[in-house]
Amino acid sequence: MDAKPKDIFGTFARIEMFTWGLLIVAIIARATIGLAGNMFTIAGATHGLAFLGYAVTAVLVAVNQRWTAGRTIMAVALAIVPFATYPFDRYLQKNSELEGEWRIEASKDPRDNTAFDRLFRWFIFRPVLLVLSLAIFVVALFAILLFIGPPYQTGS
Repeated sequence: MDAKPKDIFGTFARIEMFTWGLLIVAIIARATIGLAGNMFTIAGATHGLAFLGYAVTAVLVAVNQRWTAGRTIMAVALAIVPFATYPFDRYLQKNSELEGEWRIEASKDPRDNTAFDRLFRWFIFRPVLLVLSLAIFVVALFAILLFIGPPYQTGS
């Protein structure tokens, strides 16, 4: 994998932040100038897909960087706050929490002997398979969420 964890995380953080902007503009336009419903739906779906992509990327990078559960939850939860993912990315970079390569080989760290870490390294060593698997997961989750309905309709 040529791209480092910090590159991929930063890219998805910016995409997630940008789509937040699109969604907010669409909400304002719908309320003020009567933006067509399908345009709002497109902005919402785009942001939803970006949100899921960011969340999956955050977890993948968290495993690679051996973040604590709290740090991982924070990384994903900050996607709920508009424009928070990019400042979080900058914070992580400033504190060197995104440094290093992908862990494709076992180290002397005892955690590298777990089945989970061996499976993780197996996938990281096969980036095409990893990206395809994660893309299928994100699209399947997106489809399930579309079937359930938008957040404002859930439970209605």
